[in-house]
Amino acid sequence: MASLHLTIRGSAQQAQDLQLWYQQPAEKWMTQALPLGNGYLGAMFFGGIDKERIQFTEGSLWAGGKGAHPEYNFGIRENAAKVLPTIRALLAEGKYKEAHQLANKELTGQIHQTKGKTPAIDFGAQQTMGDLMVTVSRKGEVADYSRSLDLATATGSVRYKVGKDQYTRSYFGNYPSKVMVYHYTCTSPQTYTIAFQTPHVKDHEAFENQVYRFGGHLQNNGQAFETAYQIRTDGKLSFKDGSLSVADAHYMTIAHTAATEYRLQFPDYKGHDYQKDNQMTMAGIRNKDFKKLQKEALTDYQSLFDRVQFSLSNGPQSNALPTDQRLAAHYQGTVDLGLERLYFQYGRYLMISGSRPGAISMNLQGKWNDSTDPPWAADFHANINLQMIYWPAEITNLSECHIPYLDLTQSIVEPGRLTAKHFFGTKGWVVNTMLNAYGFTSPGWEFPWGFFPGGAGWMSRHLWEHYAFTKDKEFLQKKAYPILKEASLFWMDYLTKDAQGYLISSPSYSPEHGGISMGATMDHQIAWDLLSNTYKATQILNTDAAFAAQIKEVKDRIQPNQIGSWGQLQEWKEDKDDSTSRHRHVSHLYGLYPGYQISPNSSPDLAQAAKVTLNARGDEGTGWSLAWKINFWSRLLDGDRAYQLFHNLLKPVDQAGVNMSNGGGSYANLLCAHPPFQLDGNMGATAGIAEMLLQSHNEVIHLLPALPSAWPDGEMKGLKARGNVTVDQKWEDGQLVQVRLVAQETGTYTIQYKALVKEIRLTKNKAITLGKEL
Repeated sequence: MASLHLTIRGSAQQAQDLQLWYQQPAEKWMTQALPLGNGYLGAMFFGGIDKERIQFTEGSLWAGGKGAHPEYNFGIRENAAKVLPTIRALLAEGKYKEAHQLANKELTGQIHQTKGKTPAIDFGAQQTMGDLMVTVSRKGEVADYSRSLDLATATGSVRYKVGKDQYTRSYFGNYPSKVMVYHYTCTSPQTYTIAFQTPHVKDHEAFENQVYRFGGHLQNNGQAFETAYQIRTDGKLSFKDGSLSVADAHYMTIAHTAATEYRLQFPDYKGHDYQKDNQMTMAGIRNKDFKKLQKEALTDYQSLFDRVQFSLSNGPQSNALPTDQRLAAHYQGTVDLGLERLYFQYGRYLMISGSRPGAISMNLQGKWNDSTDPPWAADFHANINLQMIYWPAEITNLSECHIPYLDLTQSIVEPGRLTAKHFFGTKGWVVNTMLNAYGFTSPGWEFPWGFFPGGAGWMSRHLWEHYAFTKDKEFLQKKAYPILKEASLFWMDYLTKDAQGYLISSPSYSPEHGGISMGATMDHQIAWDLLSNTYKATQILNTDAAFAAQIKEVKDRIQPNQIGSWGQLQEWKEDKDDSTSRHRHVSHLYGLYPGYQISPNSSPDLAQAAKVTLNARGDEGTGWSLAWKINFWSRLLDGDRAYQLFHNLLKPVDQAGVNMSNGGGSYANLLCAHPPFQLDGNMGATAGIAEMLLQSHNEVIHLLPALPSAWPDGEMKGLKARGNVTVDQKWEDGQLVQVRLVAQETGTYTIQYKALVKEIRLTKNKAITLGKEL
């Protein structure tokens, strides 16, 4: 495989085993092109021989909002909450159909049609910025073609020969310099042409001082943007009609950036000086050639990626097959532990490439979107999908990558207050299912899918988790606690007392499944989880004693989890679960994962009921649903069942259209197939693999809690446990051999391996190594 060797090496990960590679160019964006990113921009390269397509976007390029329609008002329907007493009374009388009809009429968020524009409503959608099309001259037949993505170096590569000439391309994202880099070489002089294509309106275009600039705006809402690139080459440059020609060049380096006028600030969401931003970026790389940009990018990337190393031994590790063939062989029964390891690290690569401080949060598709009207608007989908995308951030030691999501959460508190006031008649803040870049925290425009006030509580959980993993008390005090407190205020107002004296969420809908209810279990679990974490924060910060007492009183009165007539965990207050349902959402198991209300140790009866539910739902589903089930079974300490779900997620899929039931799997480029593509399945599975090997949610660091028998020998270094403890584990024949622990705070920690539980004293920054007897 010498033809696949890339220019740069140095990672401690066995580099060749961490490559996706193919013997042909990509033809399809969704299923075959390979993703690159620098946190701000997401790019997909195809590796075409005569013409390379590099599709890209910048995460804040969004249609919709006030610019799309003058009556856009964040979806707010003023004083809609006045109908809540009537809806609750209808539910109490058993008039569910009438209650739903009234809710669907009066509590849905308001949208407006944008005639002649794409997308067709003012909710908007994330937008592709366009494509760099690079034409490459050649004469003769191509041989030894390969296209690859090296996770150890975050480098895309295309290599082939024409006669005696060797053509090589190297692509990577550079976060410190805020550019994408595309480097072309050939052993003989070549001619290239570069053209930018976009579906959006052109305002200006120019090339001077070796810098190309294109300024434009979205036809939908007028949002302004600019993309620019600097070119370095030994060839001759000429620019005409928007096309740059590079003649007689042995090498060509394109350093590419983009920015928009978007600013993450309610209510206007604009005002960023994007042109100045790009000018500074171009000025900052003026004295950086390809090698300097490459070294800078590699140093930055590996400082994050190399924190975690995962190896599986005593099994096939070969990368001899191209990845598309390898995926197919794995699903057909060929043991390939290396592919499973590759998939885990792919999730971490995507996290680093798509989410860095200063950039906007990843969306449903991360930072990768080639459409002006993508599925589900490529929105910040808040009823599981966006949260799942960030599940690996803390446990896989990429805490910095969590920051954009936490910033997004903070930014929607203000519009979320309006939603809480007008739709629910409460204090605090709330967000529902679909969230755009312009403060749309209202319920969606159709029920049942659009109603999900639990979104704020779930998003707030990530703030608590960031504290739990980092122990950053300043973060807890200044950023997390105020948001947690306001999210709690919503539930303290919204919950109402039922005939049995319990506090229930009424009306409510279990996400995207079933009808209106007097209390969806997921709502109750989220409220309990949020109030529990907020209460813990008051104790840690020694603040708000009276409020803390109120939290505890409300939390203890919430409708408890219930076991239904066929032994299942009930999805609603009403015992109406259908044992034949195979629905992708298993929302009422939130308390099992990501929550901690249900566990085999603390609540074995509920854990058993969760198993009954999971067995009934089955082991198929959408890609993200399979990923969630990996985490469920890991929390239930059943590593083999979790592994089976992981195996199912690696089913080869080519379908790009929507399948809401059983089409889940992986595309040839290993991106998750819902289908269509969503990033959540990749990230949920990466978190699930980590959860098989390390858990710490119940104030116990549990070693190898759900180790599957398919991984009898291996090593995982660098995972994080809550309490800011770094954990390295090695196992042989399915048994722990050695664990190394490094804490960032001196203290006593509870460590568990199988039935053995011990209190261990750890000193700050001092490693301690233990055997299986702890």
